Amino acid sequence: MSWLVALPALDGREYVYRVHAPEDALRADLFWAAFHCHDDGPHPRACDRFDAALIWRAGAEGTGRTGLTVHQY
Repeated sequence: MSWLVALPALDGREYVYRVHAPEDALRADLFWAAFHCHDDGPHPRACDRFDAALIWRAGAEGTGRTGLTVHQY
């Protein structure tokens, strides 16, 4: 299953990451997987507040600990 995690950054943009994780994955795990991927990249610093992120299932409308895979686009 894929999740999308949108992180607001200091440059005013929102960076969206696809995280592959089980359906019952914890939102905190999804957030930290995306945050660390962003933090390792060349982009401006993202907000590290969990409440600032938007997390939703890919293909779902609206806004696990194992097998987390992050793809940066």
